[in-house]
Amino acid sequence: MEERIQKILAQAGYGSRRACEEMIVAGRVRVNGKIAELGQKADAALDKILLDRKPIPQMERLVYIALHKPRFVLTTTEGEAGDDRKTVRNLVDVSERVYPVGRLDFESEGLILMTNDGDLANKLTHPRFGHEKEYRVLVARRPDEQQIANWRRGIVLEDGYRTAPCKVFIAEGQGKGVWLKVEMGEGRKRQIREVAALLGLPVVKIVRVRIGSLRLGPLKAGAWRVLSVDEIDGLKHPVKAERVESRAKIQNKRPTR
Repeated sequence: MEERIQKILAQAGYGSRRACEEMIVAGRVRVNGKIAELGQKADAALDKILLDRKPIPQMERLVYIALHKPRFVLTTTEGEAGDDRKTVRNLVDVSERVYPVGRLDFESEGLILMTNDGDLANKLTHPRFGHEKEYRVLVARRPDEQQIANWRRGIVLEDGYRTAPCKVFIAEGQGKGVWLKVEMGEGRKRQIREVAALLGLPVVKIVRVRIGSLRLGPLKAGAWRVLSVDEIDGLKHPVKAERVESRAKIQNKRPTR
């Protein structure tokens, strides 16, 4: 069956469809000896598809892993030449070629989804699907009401980009600082740190605790686990997962007899 080449590459474990489209545009993909074009279709069972002049492998079994990325670990599968820093791929011991979905900066820690399911990676990273992410952010001083209101409404960053509205709440105090709960649908590089700095709130620590319906839970830094069937289904069908969670909250609020 013919499918778009970026989808075939994604299903073979080479990353999200967007990442695979970039490989095609860069001229790294050939089909039957000819450089592939974006939008071109092929049949993985009949056509000879090469990436960097190497045949792509048969599709692997799909793997879904929740990893608690520690601080000072790169959210990539490989570091750049001469960079010996540890990557998230070094922490996950599976034979399949899994990739991190989205980013989490070098100094931050928390939930990372590792998978070779390119379709799911595309849904989780594409803005139009609106998968919300939740962070616990420790700032060095207690914000006032105006700072919280500005963060919620959106801030113009130094490059002129205005952040989208988000949810920000004070969770608990810690010394002179406080833990904030931040829920947002976008995720520009180092966005939380830049917004907090512009508001005069020095960041001490950032921990991502949720991606869509998937939660970090008690997973320790550096540890990982395989997702359950229900967790995978919740990521693939977020509306269905929200309805189930909503019904559960209503049932929990009902008085017992």
